[in-house]
This record gives sequence, C-alpha cells and structure tokens, in this order.
Amino acid sequence: MTKAKKEKSSADGDEATAAGGNEKSYHELIANVNPIAQPLASRKLSKKLYKCVKKAAKVKNIRRGVKEVQKFINKGERGIVVLAGDTLPIDVYCHLPIMCEDRNLPYAYIPSKVDLGSSAGSKRPTCVILIKPHQDYQDAYDECVEEVSNLPKPL
Repeated sequence: MTKAKKEKSSADGDEATAAGGNEKSYHELIANVNPIAQPLASRKLSKKLYKCVKKAAKVKNIRRGVKEVQKFINKGERGIVVLAGDTLPIDVYCHLPIMCEDRNLPYAYIPSKVDLGSSAGSKRPTCVILIKPHQDYQDAYDECVEEVSNLPKPL
C-alpha cells in the first residue's frame, strides 16, 4: 500500500515538472553551459535534434560517446555531431569540434547531456552523439543538417 502511494505522488511530481514549461528549463540549462559551447542550438533546434536522435536510435543508426564518435570520424563516417554543452571537464571532448571542421561535418552543442542520453534511449548521460543518415528519418535529418550548417561557427 505504501508503494502505491509513492508511485502516485512521484507521477504527480513528474506532471508538475512537465507542466512547468520548457522555456524556463532551457534557460536554466544554458546557465550551466561551458564557454566553448559554440555554436549553441536554439531551443527549437535542440528539440529537432533530440527528435532526430530518438528516430536514429530506433533504427540503431547513431554513434554514442567520445571514443566511438572519434573513431568513426577518423574512419570518415558522415553525419551530424551533437555535443552536450554542460560536460565537465572540457578537455574530455574539446578536440571533437576541430575534427568536425577539418572533415566538414556539421556539429552543434545542446545544453544538456542528460537530455541527450535519454533521447538516445539510454539511462546514462551522453556527451557526444553522431547521427548517421537513414531513409526512415531522412526529412528530419536533412532539416537538422540545414539548420546546423547555418549556425555561426566560432572564430
């Protein structure tokens, strides 16, 4: 009986946080972003990237984690690189944007590694994901590539 009450109260709490609004939480997440997180995706583009990651994860068409993404970038694999802006220490993944620029891969930072990991279908936070193109979500992928490519690159 106690367990049922706990589940009910936690479900109410989840609804309350979901009803709180994404705009405020996005701005809170931006406050924790690293100084190197440029170009940072807007709230709208972040949602599109999360949806694209979710679709790619369904067909197992993503690369997750610094080591795996770095290996496949070096092998010449194409796709969108999505980096989490709140990863500490910065040294863990600060070399990846340079690798992306050298190989003309589009990349963008999003504010939260927890959200990135959960959109990839994992319980663990993820700081880097490479989304590979696929026919099942080609429209969403092309739209994300276009918007990420149009983001201003850091100097």
